[in-house]
Amino acid sequence: MTDLSGIVKAYDIRGVVGEQLTEELVREFGAAFARLMRSEGAQSVVIGHDMRDSSPRLADAFADGVVAQGVDVVSIGLASTDQLYFASGALQLPGAMFTASHNPAAYNGIKLCRAGASPVGQESGLADIREAVENGVPAHDGPPGSRSERDVLADYAVYLRKLVDLSGIRPLRVVVDAGNGMGGHTVPTVFDGLPVTIEPLYFELDGTFPNHEANPLEPENLRDLQAKVRELGADAGLAFDGDADRCFVVDERGEPVTPSTVTALVAVRELAKEPGGTIIHNLITSKAVPELVREHGGKPLRTRVGHSFIKAKMAETNAIFGGEHSAHYYFRDFWRADTGMLAALHVLAALGEQPRPLSELAAEYQRYVGSGEINSTVDDQVARMMAVKEAFAHRPGVTIDELDGLTVELPDGSWFNVRPSNTEPLLRLNAEAADEQAVTALADEVLAIIRG
Repeated sequence: MTDLSGIVKAYDIRGVVGEQLTEELVREFGAAFARLMRSEGAQSVVIGHDMRDSSPRLADAFADGVVAQGVDVVSIGLASTDQLYFASGALQLPGAMFTASHNPAAYNGIKLCRAGASPVGQESGLADIREAVENGVPAHDGPPGSRSERDVLADYAVYLRKLVDLSGIRPLRVVVDAGNGMGGHTVPTVFDGLPVTIEPLYFELDGTFPNHEANPLEPENLRDLQAKVRELGADAGLAFDGDADRCFVVDERGEPVTPSTVTALVAVRELAKEPGGTIIHNLITSKAVPELVREHGGKPLRTRVGHSFIKAKMAETNAIFGGEHSAHYYFRDFWRADTGMLAALHVLAALGEQPRPLSELAAEYQRYVGSGEINSTVDDQVARMMAVKEAFAHRPGVTIDELDGLTVELPDGSWFNVRPSNTEPLLRLNAEAADEQAVTALADEVLAIIRG
């Protein structure tokens, strides 16, 4: 029996093409996914892929597996991940997206969802798919499915613009760094005809990422965007990751606007449309997020990190919006799926509806200073986390919870979270305090314990 634990992750399938991820294996994943979806009543699957050299042929191999099981395939071709989610929601079909997001060019992967962009993760079908492929997917006793093609890009753009109206805003000049990823495919269509002048950086689709990694979470990958915003005197800058489901924002000075700030800004806008609504935030977002949600009459709800947890809570509570520190933004009006593009439209609408620069607007949603995520390689994750817990547990006024890793709140309002990586021997530290000096001191104290 083949062991696929190395490539079947918590939320997707991902590996090195030709070594871990072959066309033959992907064909089997297609067959296993089709069998599972057919058992749940689905008759068709929608498939999209990103710009990586391997993506078209892997998507085609997956489609072979699907139709061999008697299930039809609707191919949307080149797409961002949130464009695939749109197709899954609008067409009410299960979906498969071929992308490795921000990973290097040698990688590829598959993100799966049920109809309505409902996630397929380890506990919601992915483990069953892995088991089926490991044991050999039985042949289908019946006629094969059919294949068809459908272009949904224009419909995707129209749908997003209905959710956020930018038609009446003041003219804006915005630099967009697509990182040679799928933002170069979606941005021109989404912004066509809007009072936003797009200054493109790296819009050429190129899965070798010749300019920089398509991972805006790393500060060095924002430098070109920051420099261009300053050079042009632009109103804002946007940076998308490889599959364009995440979006990072910089202000007119080229300074990053944190995902927590974007989460708070979008939450306030969504609450204006639906007063009293529930807003979800993961436990690493700034304390400013739940504070602002409450001040605007909403109900903040704290969750673990990870899109499967957020989407499940959104379904359970009918939450209108959810945000993560990693720049994933989830919208009930977008089938509870994450879309960086819709968050970007909200930020630009908020900016264009008033006269101030983005730095001043964003300051309304910033109250504390965060450390960012700091990783430490450790020999024993459990032992080092226990050492941190023991160091803080008996201090007066300290509260500790273990919803996701270890979160420690200090009496002065500062806090930190330490979480183990699921895939590497790392502990991840995030801290927040009133100012730069305080957060640096707190992070240094915790890192000294983690690193022994």
